[in-house]
Amino acid sequence: MSTGAARGTRERLVVVGGDAAGMSAASQARRLKGPDELEIVAFERGHFSSFSACGIPYWVGGDVTERDALIARTPEEHRARDIDLRMRTEVTEIDVAGGRVRARDVDSGAQSWTSYDKLVIGTGARPIRPELPGIDAPGVHGVQTLDDGQALLDTLARTRGRRAVVVGAGYIGVEMAEALIKRGYEVTVVNRGREPMSTLDPDMGRMVHEAMEGLGITMVDDAEVTEVLTGDDGRVRAVATRDAEFPADVVVLGIGVRPETTLAEAAGLPIGAHGGLLTDLAMRVRGHGNIWAGGDCVEVLDLVSGQERHIPLGTHANKHGQVVGTNVAGGYATFPGVVGTAVSKVCDLEIARTGLREKDARRAGLRFVTATIESTSRAGYYPDASPMTVKMLAERRTGRLLGVQIVGREGAGKRVDIAAVALTAGMTVEQMTALDLGYAPPFSPVWDPVLVAARKAAREVERQR
Repeated sequence: MSTGAARGTRERLVVVGGDAAGMSAASQARRLKGPDELEIVAFERGHFSSFSACGIPYWVGGDVTERDALIARTPEEHRARDIDLRMRTEVTEIDVAGGRVRARDVDSGAQSWTSYDKLVIGTGARPIRPELPGIDAPGVHGVQTLDDGQALLDTLARTRGRRAVVVGAGYIGVEMAEALIKRGYEVTVVNRGREPMSTLDPDMGRMVHEAMEGLGITMVDDAEVTEVLTGDDGRVRAVATRDAEFPADVVVLGIGVRPETTLAEAAGLPIGAHGGLLTDLAMRVRGHGNIWAGGDCVEVLDLVSGQERHIPLGTHANKHGQVVGTNVAGGYATFPGVVGTAVSKVCDLEIARTGLREKDARRAGLRFVTATIESTSRAGYYPDASPMTVKMLAERRTGRLLGVQIVGREGAGKRVDIAAVALTAGMTVEQMTALDLGYAPPFSPVWDPVLVAARKAAREVERQR
């Protein structure tokens, strides 16, 4: 007899994680099934639910003035919809065979078991924190949750010095470097790669490097942090590489994140090559009929390469949650995969990519051609037209679009959506040249920059056939 049967006709859904994927799943399940059919219990170890982690750098930098503006739905709002959301409660064990989870009250330490008929895992990701001397010193911050953002702001308010070191130059590192500049700090970015934004090819990353230096940020590339140095008071005083030391009153880790799958792995659930949970198209954990997972803790199918990837983005997490909630409630929905679209900015420089980089294509065993063009955001004669660089990859034999990277000013970033749709549709670069895109001088040249790149790529494909 199931635990649901023991309680009558009502089933119990347990959700682990109170942010985008978990609470989207809970909310969608509640829309489809009322409290008399489905009891929903959700656990969140932090102080906040359903918040925008992507907005934290803009809160730290002062563009967003209120922390609560980043909260989409409060615990009280969830509870008002008959979702039993238990805050400051951390799930410490999943008993798959017994259909239950063990949770601990973070403040009191009290522990208890809760049974489930259906389980949703939305544990997210954790900032990479390398095992280095001094890495846990006061003044060293990862930035993944609102609690993390608040802790960093508290440190900035207490710190007398104005020197900051950001370790890593991915999306978070770049965005946090700009935020700290806005706070009046002298900022140094220490980056292992040849250029910032390793999600771009190095030739495109060079433009980001130049923009960051233009903001007054000191860029240190091809360098690896070996130690965080502390002062007599135990607080951070510098970051060391093999060749130099960089004074720091605060350090922000922007190295990236890993799937938070400690619980799932301990429970024997399937983990992929990138450390994320493996699910089917319905977001059901493979081999487990009553367990689903979504968000930053899962791996997803890359529709371009055909390989599993870990791509932690709020857009995916919310879509996962909708799919999971529909399926938990007895409906049917799928998440087919992603093409790897992302956009960011440094000051007014917009940075976007979708699909594969050159090294991704090589890793997937694809032969390809590249085309890079310079264009403008508007008709060249129209006021405030700004430069834009578009790089396009296409499969050599078929001409299938493989990836696009765009760096430019106003109007550059969201143009990547054209390429994202083309990738999803499996279009060739030749087919892209005929796309009927909107045109008027204030918005685009007669030939949109993406189409100019497609024309050049199509010529290159034809030349190499």
